[in-house]
Amino acid sequence: MKWLKWLLMLPVAAVLLFHAYIYGSIHTFRAVAPHTTSFMDMRMRQLADTKPDVRLDYRWVPYERISVNLKKALIASEDAQFAGHGGFDWNGIRHAMKRNEQSGAIRAGGSTISQQLAKNLFLNESRSYVRKGEEALITALMEATTGKERIFALYLNVIEWDYGVYGAEAASQRFFKRSADNLSPQQAAQLAARVPRPLFYADNPKHKGWRAKANIILRRMGSAELPED
Repeated sequence: MKWLKWLLMLPVAAVLLFHAYIYGSIHTFRAVAPHTTSFMDMRMRQLADTKPDVRLDYRWVPYERISVNLKKALIASEDAQFAGHGGFDWNGIRHAMKRNEQSGAIRAGGSTISQQLAKNLFLNESRSYVRKGEEALITALMEATTGKERIFALYLNVIEWDYGVYGAEAASQRFFKRSADNLSPQQAAQLAARVPRPLFYADNPKHKGWRAKANIILRRMGSAELPED
């Protein structure tokens, strides 16, 4: 029955290896830019079938070369408590769980910037409580080992903004033909408004909801608190 014992151990070994890879990668990303992310790879595989002409546009730039306007816009839009929390917005999570119970499906996640980064770096867009558990574990590891400013720098550089477009520099060039360090408050708010549904807004560029959200973000940017390591 040795073979049965080894067979049962294989899933455990796979999980341990996966988490060892994640732990090592998190430490590496404290100083080195990711070559790509799990989410980018997944999305580009999808687009290979549906939009084969789309090419990956991912351009890493240092944190200092990203406009303060965009940093404040994303915090105002995605995670107002980012500078102060430990990776999780517990009020947001409780609200999301209540919405999920009411709908009978996992629709809202209450995800912070740190959680979104964990998903983008290592996971995918599937929605299940198992995946949310993985996301929570990765988020906790990241928050325990990596400074807030570095987490934000990673996030700014890897999030999706359009078909094949990832990171602040690629998005700034795509939509405004300028570098990420030269965005006006209005342009930054418009970019931040795309983040939750980038492909929807890519397909519906004149959608009224996007413009309305950008205006709300613009009004909130003044009170956005940037992280400090």
